[in-house]
Amino acid sequence: MLPILQVTFLRWPWVRRIHPAKIGSDSNARPPTMARRCSRCFRWLGRQAVRCLALIGLGTVVYCTCFNLSRVTSGSMSPTLQGTSWRDGDLVLTERLSYRFRAPRRWELVAFRNREGVQVMKRVIGLPGEQVQMLRGGRLLIDGEPLAVPDELAFLRYFPFGNLCNSQQAACGAGYYLLGDDSRDSDDSRFNGPLLPHEIIGRPWLILAPAARRGWVHGQQIPAEFRNGPKVSYDEQFD
Repeated sequence: MLPILQVTFLRWPWVRRIHPAKIGSDSNARPPTMARRCSRCFRWLGRQAVRCLALIGLGTVVYCTCFNLSRVTSGSMSPTLQGTSWRDGDLVLTERLSYRFRAPRRWELVAFRNREGVQVMKRVIGLPGEQVQMLRGGRLLIDGEPLAVPDELAFLRYFPFGNLCNSQQAACGAGYYLLGDDSRDSDDSRFNGPLLPHEIIGRPWLILAPAARRGWVHGQQIPAEFRNGPKVSYDEQFD
């Protein structure tokens, strides 16, 4: 009777935790079955799946909040951004954070949606409250004075079309006056007027594809002395 009570006593769960050395003496102890092993494996896989889904969800929130991807489908920003269709256009990553903490600066690129709802990118020329004017030959004036162009943007060539024809002045009002780098074929502020601040999506930041053009968007790091449009003499700027 005593041996039977001893074996029963050792089988109780709390006794097995206190006396692990005696578990081996239990002649009825059996190794884990295949079902138990499968159950453990499925539980581990479930935990990993939950972690992966959490990371994917976090990445989605960060992307939707801070970034935007778009494809260049026209040559209006060439050579800075190139492309003629979804197949060969630059894949551009736009960041949304900068303009939540500061206003766009002159010569920076901004992304926004045009009247058709297509995301496009243009370069900031005029700031709120300024008057933009373009003389023959594409010479830009801000508030009647010539505008200095940074050396790294010396390739820019502008054409006085739209509201800049015949040396007219265009008022920026509360918005930003934008031009395409290849202004011969650019639907920009010359035809649509200034862009209001709330219409700006973000700042084009990085070209992800094609591989041959992968890198930072050209012309974004503008020297501080050019951001506010320093005025220079007519002869110094254009002669």
